[in-house]
Parts: sequence; structure tokens; C-alpha cells
Amino acid sequence: MRLGDQLQRLREEKNMSGEELAQQINVSRQAVYKWENNKGYPDIQNLLRLSEIYETTIDELIKNDPTLQRKIDNNQDESKELDDEEMLNPGFYIGIVIIFLGIFLGIALGNLIVSTFLNIIGTLIICFYKDILRFLKNIKKDFNEQ
Repeated sequence: MRLGDQLQRLREEKNMSGEELAQQINVSRQAVYKWENNKGYPDIQNLLRLSEIYETTIDELIKNDPTLQRKIDNNQDESKELDDEEMLNPGFYIGIVIIFLGIFLGIALGNLIVSTFLNIIGTLIICFYKDILRFLKNIKKDFNEQ
């Protein structure tokens, strides 16, 4: 049984409307609708609240939904990959090279605009390298799923 079906069954057993449940856990009724129709999943905080309301465990809620289990496994794999990449974070080195290139070109060409632009790009790469990688991996994953 998928999580949404189980959530709907448990809510109906408690004789609650979707709106009442939404108010109790402080979400919109549209969120409850999405969960119960398997169009989305509650985050961990909402799963905790739901398990308290329905007097069950999170394990009981998710163990019968293989799709959710695969999604959790994929997220754990992604986070492990990112941890491995932190050890070799090339974003710092790439950013430093771009910053030095900007400084060098600024001096050699006397062009402050090019220098400033490259320094900003280098700094952004240093700061947001992991986010850029995550974004590109999500695009690749979405592309592979289609």
C-alpha cells in the first residue's frame, strides 16, 4: 500500500477531514491532498506529526511504500556522493584560478570590467560549487528519467 493510500485510510479511521488534519499539522489542505493522492510526500517533520496523530510509527507509515523507500535511498546515495566530493572540492581551486586570471587580465589589459566580472564568477564558484553540482546532477537525473 502506498503512503498516500495509507494516510487517507488512517485519516478516515480517525473521522477527520483533510482540512482538520491540515490545521492540526499546520499545512495547507492542498498539501494533505497531494500526500493522500501520491503526488508528493510529507517531509520528515510532517511524518513525525502524522505518526503522532495516527498513533503509529514512521516505520509503519513508510515501510509499505517502495517508491518512497527508493526515493529515500536515492537521497542517501546523493548525500554520500556529495560527502565524497567535499574531500576533493575542486570548486575552490577552480574559483581561485578564475580570480587570479581576472586579476592578471585586469593588469595586462587594464580592463577593470573584465577583472571584476571574473573575480565575481570565481568567488561564486568557490561559494556555490556544491550547489552548482547538485543542480547539474538533478538536471542529468531528470534527463535520464525521461
